[in-house]
Amino acid sequence: MDSIDNKDLSSLAAASTVPKVDLDALEEEYQKETYRRRFAASLRSTIFTVITVFGIAVLIASLWMPVLQVYGTSMNPSLQAGDIVLCSRGGMKRGNVVAFYCSNKILTKRVIGEQGDTIDIDKSGNVTVNGSALDEPYVKEKMLGECNVKLPCKVPENRIFVLSDDRSTSSDSRSEAVGCVTEEDMVGKLVLRVWPLNRFGLVH
Repeated sequence: MDSIDNKDLSSLAAASTVPKVDLDALEEEYQKETYRRRFAASLRSTIFTVITVFGIAVLIASLWMPVLQVYGTSMNPSLQAGDIVLCSRGGMKRGNVVAFYCSNKILTKRVIGEQGDTIDIDKSGNVTVNGSALDEPYVKEKMLGECNVKLPCKVPENRIFVLSDDRSTSSDSRSEAVGCVTEEDMVGKLVLRVWPLNRFGLVH
């Protein structure tokens, strides 16, 4: 039988010794892994929330509050090119600014007359509704403008008579190309200007 000396026994014992575990390093790695899992879960939750909120916002904008950007100068000074506004679907009445479809475009004008109203405009641009002069503080310069409809005009059922605030060159219900607007063509009533921020506020 081969003999084993003390030196060999020492080497064998050292080789069979269980390595020491660094508890601090293990705890640090555990904390890192826990953080990574929590961060991933938080990120997934945040992404889900953002997608949900975005979807709801798009749904609301499509069904109840369309978002529009103003082009042109027909509603100066009340609205200016580049303004971004929110619309409401219902409750449109005389004096409101509304948006509607016309020849594959969306126009913004002001409601002057509702169904059954009789509208007249004299050569100086003074507007009367049912024989009463209309107070129009939103108009900078009154004028008849380009008008090829027969006045006075009685607004048909389920339609509205609209005019631009800037009446020098704008097309509105004074033009046969636009005429009185049907309910089916309405996008909505402009209620809130959200851009630019320095002009944020209700649309009057």
